[in-house]
This record gives sequence, structure tokens and C-alpha cells, in this order.
Amino acid sequence: MTTFRKGFPVLLALIVSIAFTACQKRESAVTEANRTQTLLLGNLSEPNDLDPAYPDSQQTANIVIALMEGLCQYDAKTSLPVPAVAESWEASNDSLTWTFHLRPTARWSNGEPLTAKDFVYSYRRNLSPGLGAEYTTMLFALKNGQAFYDGTVTDFAEVGVKAVDDHTLVLQLSHPIPYLPKLLCHTIWFPVHQATIEKFGRIDQRGSKWTRPDNYVGNGPFILKDWLPNQIIRVTKSPTYWNRDAVRLNGINFYPVEANSTEEAMFRTGQLHITAQMPIDKIAVYRDDPRLAVFLHQAPMLATYYFRFNTRHKPLDDVRVRRALATSIDRREMVEKVTLGGQPPAGHLTPPGIAGFDPDVDQPYDPELARKLLAEAGYPGGQGFPALEFLYNTNESHRKIAEAIQQMWRRELGINITLVNQEGKVWSDTMRTGHYDIARMAWVGDYVDPSTFLDIMTTGNGNNETGWGSPEYDRLIAEATTTADEAKRYALYERCEQILADECPIAPLYFYNRNNLILPSVKGWYDNPVDMHPYVGVYLDAEDTRTP
Repeated sequence: MTTFRKGFPVLLALIVSIAFTACQKRESAVTEANRTQTLLLGNLSEPNDLDPAYPDSQQTANIVIALMEGLCQYDAKTSLPVPAVAESWEASNDSLTWTFHLRPTARWSNGEPLTAKDFVYSYRRNLSPGLGAEYTTMLFALKNGQAFYDGTVTDFAEVGVKAVDDHTLVLQLSHPIPYLPKLLCHTIWFPVHQATIEKFGRIDQRGSKWTRPDNYVGNGPFILKDWLPNQIIRVTKSPTYWNRDAVRLNGINFYPVEANSTEEAMFRTGQLHITAQMPIDKIAVYRDDPRLAVFLHQAPMLATYYFRFNTRHKPLDDVRVRRALATSIDRREMVEKVTLGGQPPAGHLTPPGIAGFDPDVDQPYDPELARKLLAEAGYPGGQGFPALEFLYNTNESHRKIAEAIQQMWRRELGINITLVNQEGKVWSDTMRTGHYDIARMAWVGDYVDPSTFLDIMTTGNGNNETGWGSPEYDRLIAEATTTADEAKRYALYERCEQILADECPIAPLYFYNRNNLILPSVKGWYDNPVDMHPYVGVYLDAEDTRTP
């Protein structure tokens, strides 16, 4: 009894302390992350892999650029190229020979020096047909790059990439490309660590285990810590990165959240600093409320939302059917009543004004013409039209757009299309294998030039995936690629846009306007044309506690 009395004040104090703590507001994930300088980023979808050779989406590339770095990288504000692994470069007068000077301080995450030979190995790997890299055609810019890929040149020493010494890389091009540094920001040009690649498989083995935590050797500002599929990917600051003193974040958590409503709820409850998107019906809520408007970010993007028609499937092999489907879409109604994010309607593939290119081409809304074309194809009033499926990846916004399109086609053409949704990674695989009829798609420019859009529709391009091809289109693209005069190049690209409008392998819907949520505590994060954000310079202000 004496013992009880002596311990009672301590016990009472403990009880009061516990009760007080329970009544206090629990620290949110964002508040804790601000203290630890850990960015919590909504990233929309599970990546297909973290191999820089074949990211399947912008969201996958978001993670890759944290782990890897190329010769150049995107400027955080303009998306124009700035030095990265290469501290400087120069081009010959004819723009056919480019010499890059690599930083002697560049290191892999295992501490080994990064050298010019690493780039040579990476380009050889990416030009290996067995790898199946979707962006391989970008490397056809190298002298004999396409010939090596096709097998007509078998000695890689004949391809236009040379390591003069450990810190000097020379690229010889098949044709002049004055904007080459823009291309080099893309992950297909990033180096890979040869010993790591070959430890886990062949040089051209796709999907090997080298990209898993504990195996991954990168050269970027962060290293891969954890990858829990469909839950979280954690990266932490790299101690070997050449510019590590400028990296203010200690880590980034990427959350693959496909449901916009879930992502918005996570933001509202202090679990995310930045969302990838937001629910359509919440845009006006945030925009019109002065207290919430500070969190809403709206900015134009170098991106186009469109539909793909699988021209290998009947009746989509008939251009009249494709044109009927395309011209029966009321794009103005779509952006004003469905998407609600200030998106401009799209009548062609390339966003207007990109590097001064603004094609005078339009895929019109003309339901009378659409019905006439469908009748000519043998389906008057939609009679006898076969069962087709419209595929979209799981997302509330995509679902609403698909439902609106389904109604338009029923209203204007008398046909009924079945809607099918798949989780993002499965959807991406379905696109690649061609097991779809019609599918939604979006293309975000990889650099600021029309070629980043129009090149993808060439015959056999890994990002075409429609089965469509046109010799005339391919010829125009090839001519534009070797044309240094910008006015002539743009005239060729405009003719390409007209071919796409006439043959309709795709149906553009709208040009993107970025709509997402960002906490004011995130600093050094800027809107930019390609919506890619180098993480060097980004930091979190723990003193800025504004939340929804």
C-alpha cells in the first residue's frame, strides 16, 4: 500500500499526459515530410519498369529522372535543355558532329566513375532489336543507327557514337539536327551501368531484375530505396551524385493512385504535397473558393488527348468508318460540359504554337458527313455495325469522357460501343500488343518541337500502335528530319497533319491544360511545357503550413 501511494503521482501524471496527447491533433504525413524534406508525390499509375530504355508513360519517366540522368536535362521553367552529365558541348558547322564534355565528377550510385563508354554501351543496348525499346527510332538520328537496328550493319563501331576518352563523347548524326540537345533530355539517351545490366541478364533482355531495389545502379540525384507494387516507390538522396549539394530533398515518395477522387482526398487530408490530376467536378470547387484557389494549379501543357483506331481490326481498316467516328465527336461540347478544365478543343495532333508551329489543319465536327460516310461504308444509320470496344485506363476523368463519346456515337451514328477499362499497367501492355479496337491515348511532348508528336505516327514506330502507316507520311517525315530550314520543315509537318486528318488513324480530342493540386510549402516546382520537373532545387518550406 505504501508503494502504491508513492507511485500514484507518477501514474497520475502519466495518465494525464496520455490523455493530453490523445487530444492533440495528430501530425499529418505532409507536416512530418516537410520536416524531413521528403516530397510526397501522387504519380497516377504503377510504372511498367524503371528502365530508362522504355518508360511507358510520363509518370514512369517522373521516377526514372530521379534515378538517372543523361547528357542534358530539362530546364525546370522552360523545358529547354541545360547541361547535366555533359558540362558543355559544341557542334560542327553542319550540325552533323556533336562533341560532349562529361563531368569528371559524375559517378554511379555504387561510387564508380561514369564515363563516355557507358553512353556507348547504352546506345548499343537501346538499338538492339530484342530489347523492344519504344523510343528506339530517336536513336536513328545516329549515323548507321537504323542500319544497325535493321541488321544491315553488324559492327557497332560503325554507328555514330564514340568514346574519345573517359570524358569526351562524340555523336555523328545521319542528318543535321540543330535541336539535338532537346532530344537528349529523353530517357532513351540516358546511360546504364554495363556490369549491372549483364549481372541480371542479356544486354537486350527486357524486364530483368536489375531495376529492383538493392540491384539498381543509377547516376541521378536519388537512389531507389523501396518499390512496393501499387503502393509506393521510395527514393532517397544519392551521396554520389555530382550535384548533390544542390539537392535539397532527402527523399521522394511516389504514390501510384489512379483514382482522382482518392488522390484529391489524400491531398485534402495531408497525405500528398502534389497530385497528378484532380476530379473534374472538383476543379470549380477549388477555383471559385478563395481559400482553396491557392492549391489549384492550371497551366497549358505540351500534350494532346486523342483516340486510337486499331486499323488492323475490321471495320476500322476502312477510312470511311474512322472518319465517321472522328467527325461525329463534338469536341467543343466535350471540353465545355465534360472535361471542364479549360482545355482547347483539338483538331490536329500537335498542340498549337509549339516552337512557332501552328498548322492550319482541322478534323471537323460534322455529324451529317459522318452519317454519310458510315452509310457509304455499308452501315446506314448504324445498321449491321459490328460490336466494338472502347478501352481506357482506370480513371474517373477517362471514364466520363468515354461515356460522353459513347453517347455521341449512339446519338449521331446509331451505333453502340462497349466501354472497357483496365488498370494502367495492363492497359499499357494491351496497347503494345494491339489487342484493342478503339482506345484513349494522350501524348505529352518529350521536347519542345513538332517532331516529338508527328514522328510517333510513322510506320512501325513503337509509339504508333494503331497498325496504320502511310508511305507518303513517312516520306514527308524523313524529308522534314533532314531539312535544316525551319520554315520548310514546318511546311512538311503541316502536310503530315493533313494526312492524319484525312486518314484518321487517330481522333484528337483536346489539348491539355494541366489541372492539379500543389501545397504552397513546395518550393522550386514550376509549370513548364512538358510537365517534367527536375528535382534538383525543389525543397519543402516547413514554415508554410497552409493546407486545404
